[in-house]
Amino acid sequence: TKPMPLVMALHGGGGNGEGMERLTLGGLNKLSDREGFAVVYPDGIEEHWNDGRDKVKYRAHREKIDDVGFLSALIDHLADGGNIDRSRVYVTGISNGAMMSNRLACELTGRIAAIAPVAGNMPYDLVSHCSPSRPIPVLMISGTNDPMMPWEGGEAHFLRLKFGKVLSVPETIKFWLTHNHCAQVPVIAWEPDKDPQDGTRVLKVVYAGCESETEVILYMVVGGGHAWPGGYRYLPEKLIGKTSEDIDAS
Repeated sequence: TKPMPLVMALHGGGGNGEGMERLTLGGLNKLSDREGFAVVYPDGIEEHWNDGRDKVKYRAHREKIDDVGFLSALIDHLADGGNIDRSRVYVTGISNGAMMSNRLACELTGRIAAIAPVAGNMPYDLVSHCSPSRPIPVLMISGTNDPMMPWEGGEAHFLRLKFGKVLSVPETIKFWLTHNHCAQVPVIAWEPDKDPQDGTRVLKVVYAGCESETEVILYMVVGGGHAWPGGYRYLPEKLIGKTSEDIDAS
């Protein structure tokens, strides 16, 4: 009966919308029922998003698939067919989906209210032509021991496969701080250690005082891997690292 906010949840590379729903253990669905927003899990072409990386072998990158255009059209489609508040569209995603969230913040700023990338840094190739049209709130969740998306930046990789260069997590945060004209001194606090057995602790770093009342927030999962905190462990720990149970990314 009234327009509701929309959350777009973008799967990682090699995944799909259904897998993203499973990864979150249905957490976004439960939240949407409780808080009154719509959530959608779109599929990228051949299980990947064109997040702005160059020289990556997947079709989405190779053919420069217009995923910015697709996701923009999807907002229109959902708003025309349902009751979506176009001024309250939010994007989250993991890995390739997290990097795609950054791209949308760069290129679809006028239609996205905020982004929340999980286990995905800013693609190196995106930086030079990322010019958001306004300040945009960013909440980033990253593990310090992520074996695929390096905290310190460089080549994203899985075993011996390489997936293009990314900024470090601090550089990604700095990019958004600079763009949003934030106060450079953050408020830092440890989250409660809800599961002492999971091998992680979560440090919450909040940069407030940004332009247009935006914020940039980092949840630094110390000891965490390539995972959705509080979510499904989709591969063994030796491949993706530890999944934190101290926070629920959803």
